[in-house]
Amino acid sequence: MNAKLDSTVTARPVTRETFDQVLVPTYAPAAMVPVRGSGLDLWDQTGKHYLDFTSGIAVNSLGHCHPALVDVLTKQINNLWHLGNGYTNEPVLRLALALTEATFADRAFFCNSGAEANEAALKLARKYAHTKFGAHKSRIISCFSSFHGRTLFTVSVGGQAKYTEGFEPLPPSIDHIAYNDIEAARAAIGDDVCAVIVEPVQGEGGVVPGNPEFLKELRALCDKTGALLIFDEVQSGMGRTGALFAYMGYGVTPDILTAAKALGNGYPIGAMLTTNELAQTLAVGTHGTTYGGNPLAATVALTVLETINTPAFLARVKEASVNTIAMLQGLITDYPQVFSIVRGSGLLLGLVVSDAYKGRAKDIQKAAEAQGLMVLIAGMDVVRLAPALIVSDEQIAEAGRLLRVAIDGMLKA
Repeated sequence: MNAKLDSTVTARPVTRETFDQVLVPTYAPAAMVPVRGSGLDLWDQTGKHYLDFTSGIAVNSLGHCHPALVDVLTKQINNLWHLGNGYTNEPVLRLALALTEATFADRAFFCNSGAEANEAALKLARKYAHTKFGAHKSRIISCFSSFHGRTLFTVSVGGQAKYTEGFEPLPPSIDHIAYNDIEAARAAIGDDVCAVIVEPVQGEGGVVPGNPEFLKELRALCDKTGALLIFDEVQSGMGRTGALFAYMGYGVTPDILTAAKALGNGYPIGAMLTTNELAQTLAVGTHGTTYGGNPLAATVALTVLETINTPAFLARVKEASVNTIAMLQGLITDYPQVFSIVRGSGLLLGLVVSDAYKGRAKDIQKAAEAQGLMVLIAGMDVVRLAPALIVSDEQIAEAGRLLRVAIDGMLKA
């Protein structure tokens, strides 16, 4: 018998300090501990209320505890939880049909996270090129400041050295170019390249939208060299930019698309979408996952997709984006010593700090939290806002008010 087992553990009080005692310190979470949520509203252990403009890093796009999701998940919990991958299930079949009918894709592969979706995409690209062209066609092109996950493969493909330091040796044949740099793309993408992976909107890299000309040139270069174009839409997908997926707004169709985050509204699920031809590369036994496409995740994801993928819902996202940008522009006008520009797409927006506040995005985040507003950062120079897509105009105005109170306090300090 394990001497450490204690039947009272579930009733024992836990605090933020418990994190420092028992969890691996890969994160430095906030001092408050949320315990309840509804829509964009959160409450912590003390009962303090917060307006959540993070949506779990662009995950809870329908907000916390959306009634429709609670309902379908509860029903599925009482029917079927999990099957081994020697079986399929009805929810995942319905989800695959819905996603392929809504996008360019013919086939879907389901997993548990964005990292796993990108891992599958990159493995598919390498295997396809190896099979069709030979082992020499293996190089992968990505962009500096990109983020594609935390596995050793995906973190190496992501163009941020801070995430790879100490984990060497890294997987080979991966090169990086500057984002939105057409000439760099032309110089880098040759006949030995098997895949080009890009975020239509860089999230972790500072909330930087892709230039249409850049993305179109990547498509053309891939067509010319036989490389596959992978769009990482883990953060930009599922209505975040005002289109179901960002590629639809650019008019550039990738060969492979990855999704996660908002696909499950907080229930872990990832997806890789691709064409019939490419899908045949991953034959039985070449790739897999234990939990991917389980009935619980697929049930939630299908309801998320059906809710978001309507003209009225996506039109409201665009309207909310306009109103949020106007609110942020007002902050720039009134606090030019703190903020410089706003950039992004849809409801994935970055408020860039001025030169005087370089490196202080985290300070602004903490000041906002103290006033009851949760925001994100993207690097140390950008305050990132990614509210649930159901955000109201009243909540947008309240976020602006709370940011002003937070900034006023910083300026007086």
